[in-house]
Amino acid sequence: MRNITSGYKTLFYFFCGCAFLLTACNNNGSSTRKAPDVSEVKAEIKTVRLDLEMANIDSNHVGEGLAMLHNKYPDFFDFYIDTIMGLKVNGNYTDTAINVRKGVKPFLTNSDFRGLFDTLKKHFPDTKAIDADLDKGFKYMKHYFPNYKTPKVYYITTMLFNKLWAFTAGDSTVGIGLDMYLGENYPFYKAPTVDIPDYMNPHLRPSYVPVALFTSIYENMHPFEMADKTLLDMIVQRGKEQYFLHQVLPFISDTTLFGYSEKQLKWCETHEADVYNFFIKQNLLYSSEFQTVIRYVMDGPNSSGMPIESPGNIGSWLGYRIALAYVSNTGTDMNAVLKAGDPVKFLTDSKYKPR
Repeated sequence: MRNITSGYKTLFYFFCGCAFLLTACNNNGSSTRKAPDVSEVKAEIKTVRLDLEMANIDSNHVGEGLAMLHNKYPDFFDFYIDTIMGLKVNGNYTDTAINVRKGVKPFLTNSDFRGLFDTLKKHFPDTKAIDADLDKGFKYMKHYFPNYKTPKVYYITTMLFNKLWAFTAGDSTVGIGLDMYLGENYPFYKAPTVDIPDYMNPHLRPSYVPVALFTSIYENMHPFEMADKTLLDMIVQRGKEQYFLHQVLPFISDTTLFGYSEKQLKWCETHEADVYNFFIKQNLLYSSEFQTVIRYVMDGPNSSGMPIESPGNIGSWLGYRIALAYVSNTGTDMNAVLKAGDPVKFLTDSKYKPR
């Protein structure tokens, strides 16, 4: 739900021999974000390729293989098999158990599923590049939240069933569905049983893994129920989320963080005032008509009522702009931003003026 090339074109201007000023722009035209030095921070990330270990279970001794993984990963394995996969083995790891015979074994031997296992092995012979980006993200987490403990990371597959990019399992464990990062050209994403729309293509790339994971971590830290909320509530919440992501993933481009194309991001930057004024003129900011406002803070092909060039989920981008204004005008740190309550006061205190 990263391994990425930075995509930054860096221009160096040298002064006085060795001294220099560095100004960087990424390929989408957004300037790099100033980030603290975390080179001395230890994240101590630990990752598990559970997808490969599942694929390697002997189909003639499935129960034994499951029991071995249960004993090896007691903090996660039962949750994966019973809850994530919904196979309801409930600890009965024997070949005679009905949910092992009729659930897990077909899952491990079906030709289509075996093909997906092979595809994962081919696309991800290792996860070193992803691990490196996650490690950087967790260093920034520990910088901003010194008491934060790096969770154990499990790479899994749900065989495309759950469309599960990333998730938290308590405070000490996270999961990443590697089968959701095979690239937009992976044919089974367009199969009727999966049917992932084209506007989700940016989320299907390995570069999106850190965004998906740290989004899940943020939502676990700051749960938010959208029911009965106004659009402003949602915009501010999404803006805080994006502010968090920009701080802990300063090495990730804006296009990846927002899931936009370069053209869409440029459109937002050019039409910032138009976007804000659209919500004002349409009396949408204080509307709690869920079906009307939810489209502006969720992924989609574009934003309803705006030009076709506009991206979906434009409320998240606008919320981030408001959050930046809030930080600039209040001088608060990230913890204060994330804990700020009343969205109306947040907007007022931000003194937000669209460009």
